[in-house]
Amino acid sequence: SAAPALRDRLAGLKVLLLNVSRAVARDVLITFSPTEGPRMLNKTEKGKGGKIQLPRGIFQSLSSRTARVVVTVLNIQQLRMFKEVNQTGRVLDNTVVGITVGETSISGLRDPVQLTFAHGQLPRGVTQQCVFWDLSKGTAGGWSISGCVTQPGDKGTVCFCDHLTFFTLLLNPALDRPTAQALMAVATAGCGVAMAFSIFTIAFCIFLRCRFRLEETLRINLGLHVNLVGSLLFLNLAFLLNSGLSSGTQPWICKVLGGLTHYCLLCCFTWTALEGFHFYLLFVKVLGTYIHHYLAKLCLVGWGFPALVVVVAGVIGSYGEYRIQTMDHQVIARLCWITSKHLLVHYITNCGYFGFIFLFNMAVFGVVTQKSCCLQATGAVQGDRKAWKVALVAAGLFCLLGATWALVFLTYGTSSAPVLYLFTILNSLQGIFIFIWLIVLYYPKTKETTGSLSHIIRHDKTATVSQD
Repeated sequence: SAAPALRDRLAGLKVLLLNVSRAVARDVLITFSPTEGPRMLNKTEKGKGGKIQLPRGIFQSLSSRTARVVVTVLNIQQLRMFKEVNQTGRVLDNTVVGITVGETSISGLRDPVQLTFAHGQLPRGVTQQCVFWDLSKGTAGGWSISGCVTQPGDKGTVCFCDHLTFFTLLLNPALDRPTAQALMAVATAGCGVAMAFSIFTIAFCIFLRCRFRLEETLRINLGLHVNLVGSLLFLNLAFLLNSGLSSGTQPWICKVLGGLTHYCLLCCFTWTALEGFHFYLLFVKVLGTYIHHYLAKLCLVGWGFPALVVVVAGVIGSYGEYRIQTMDHQVIARLCWITSKHLLVHYITNCGYFGFIFLFNMAVFGVVTQKSCCLQATGAVQGDRKAWKVALVAAGLFCLLGATWALVFLTYGTSSAPVLYLFTILNSLQGIFIFIWLIVLYYPKTKETTGSLSHIIRHDKTATVSQD
């Protein structure tokens, strides 16, 4: 039973063995293809597949008179090898080429090894990158570009590498220049608008707390909203400083900017989680117990926990220059952020952290919406409750719990350019949505200054007590 499985694993492995003399006076040329494997290139043959050129300097530096050259062509789809954790790019034709000469490791070559990966017209939205398998990355290894230079072409891409190992051509998702520039312009303008409305929102909340005598529940609600909007204000400010100061700055300044931007983003995520937790206490545990210094404890978590994460990430050197490139490897923007070498930190602290928060907040949103609709249907909440106002309150709550950030999970390459535009615009308008939501929900219409959520909470508590 093990024989068929072994044959399947070896089906994608093809090896060429050569004994090359040290006195060789010319470069060694070898062709390879995913179907035929590697073979020597004849003088009269142009070669339709990929091509490997080994410089003569490799053989002249050997101590022995002859050396064995081993060229291995692997189909990683069949072998199920060379799978990097959270890999975003794909390997060209699922082909990896390994090269060894002699018995020792060869690196730091003056004349680099040339590998030509033949391909047709590549699909739009990808950029080719010459990479090799680095065993020092992570637990099982990962792709790295150190020591390799990529020279793109129409019919093939040439890789110049100063060492011998396993190589491939990685096709990464990339933006074209017009789309990337438009997104940067929209994001910059949106940050300015979001900052303005964040300031309006904070001023409005302070006005309500100082002008009207509000009950304790509403005062805590407004305090939570002020902290959330404040985190959005700091995040937009950090992004503007980052995009304006990241180019040409000192490395230590870029690390500080990257850590500051990461801190503001984590604060924004944390405060959306605390908003969801607060609504859970109000609507699910309607007879919740009194918590001493409740808002102060939330502030300790909302501003303190992200600082702890950023300090740990900074200690391991996660921050530095991050480049946004086009398909032709032109740099659109330089940002101070988590570097490409520490993408695992980004996936854990940003994607994973927000994914957990999003699932929790959407569960809370469903419970709050269900309870509100039930109270509306039974007539427990009196007053003018127009359909548009109810929809606006629900949309504002949806935005308040950070649902617009979930669009980032749908972005992949330029095929998702409309989603990228939608993500950028909606998050730029998040401050406006929250401002309008607070105006509709909390602005007092009568001398009895109580908001809509306060009505729902009070009636919900009354109904629960009567049922008990």
